[in-house]
Amino acid sequence: MGNWRIKQFKAVSLKNGVLIEGLPGIGNVGKVAVDFLIDELEAIKLYEISSFTFPHSVFINEDNLVELPKIEIFYKKAKGQDFLLLSGDVQPIDEVSSYEFSEKIIDICKKHGCRDIITLGGIGLSEIPKKPKVYCTGNTSDAVKKYKDPMINTKLYGVVGPIVGVSGLLLGLSEPRIRAVALLAETYGHPMYLGINGAKEILKYLGKRFGFAINTEKLDKEVKAMEKETMKRTEELSKISKKSAGKRLLGQDVNYIG
Repeated sequence: MGNWRIKQFKAVSLKNGVLIEGLPGIGNVGKVAVDFLIDELEAIKLYEISSFTFPHSVFINEDNLVELPKIEIFYKKAKGQDFLLLSGDVQPIDEVSSYEFSEKIIDICKKHGCRDIITLGGIGLSEIPKKPKVYCTGNTSDAVKKYKDPMINTKLYGVVGPIVGVSGLLLGLSEPRIRAVALLAETYGHPMYLGINGAKEILKYLGKRFGFAINTEKLDKEVKAMEKETMKRTEELSKISKKSAGKRLLGQDVNYIG
């Protein structure tokens, strides 16, 4: 059976597709951004992924029933461009499964002819940034050049530490097959802080870059519900996996985790 269960719901044909990844991490910046895109663009579910390498737990949902942790990929064509949007409850909890999962996502990208991968995440700071900066790095200089914009900073050396988890591995494992970049927004590095402002800055850039018709102000109205659901799951899973991104001590060198 293997460690991975990948269920495909629809068959789609993509042309020069772009995968945008946002899994839980520092401030859940990437997850907040991609979940918002999925809702705003009314994307359709394409894949559902579950695994024995995910935390050994189930969630109680709004229907008072249990559900296993899962990662999902959604599809949307917008402005003539095909997008795969990757989000989920968890990340793989150890190094080997992180590599395996990242390779499987790259295989899915190759299967659908994706040419680009964009991973999203947060840079944990010891205090709340008033106006979060967004940084960009990638697997090649050409990839970074393609997504360069006055809204983002490409000078990361000495500012950002290791990019740990799927958001980093998708970049490292893609080259030279697929162009891959990471967009990392500053956020407060506390485990119970939801990086809405950082997510908004990333969404503004994506909206400009791809012409998405999204209203980021809606995020402010949805904060309460998102904080309750997203941070509740993050807290629960951190106790189980002991891999929570928030376990990094504040005030140390700035690092991005997953």
